[in-house]
Amino acid sequence: MSDNLPACPECSGAYTYEMGALLVCPECGHEWSPSQESADGASGDKVVRDAVGNVLADGDTVTVIKTLKVKGSPTGIKAGTKVRNIRLVDGVDGHDIDCKVDGFGAMQLKSSVVKKA
Repeated sequence: MSDNLPACPECSGAYTYEMGALLVCPECGHEWSPSQESADGASGDKVVRDAVGNVLADGDTVTVIKTLKVKGSPTGIKAGTKVRNIRLVDGVDGHDIDCKVDGFGAMQLKSSVVKKA
């Protein structure tokens, strides 16, 4: 085991260890790859990826990949609906996209149900 392992990017814990190709923090349970840390650590921002792995940014246009139920609406958001001008936020329960959907108004979506258009 090497003494020069980096601190955890989530909780800054100093007790990280290697497990195969990943680095693991025993304090918070966060796992990451060393190459990901060097690429993501330079920017310091959280990287949000869509369902197929494309990096999303503010102002992107995305397409919903599966039909979503909307509380209080008899019809949901159908698969294939385009959503323009998204904003990335730290939402509640994994909802990390803030947007306006035509016919529904402002709402938050999970990045796992959209793909970059």
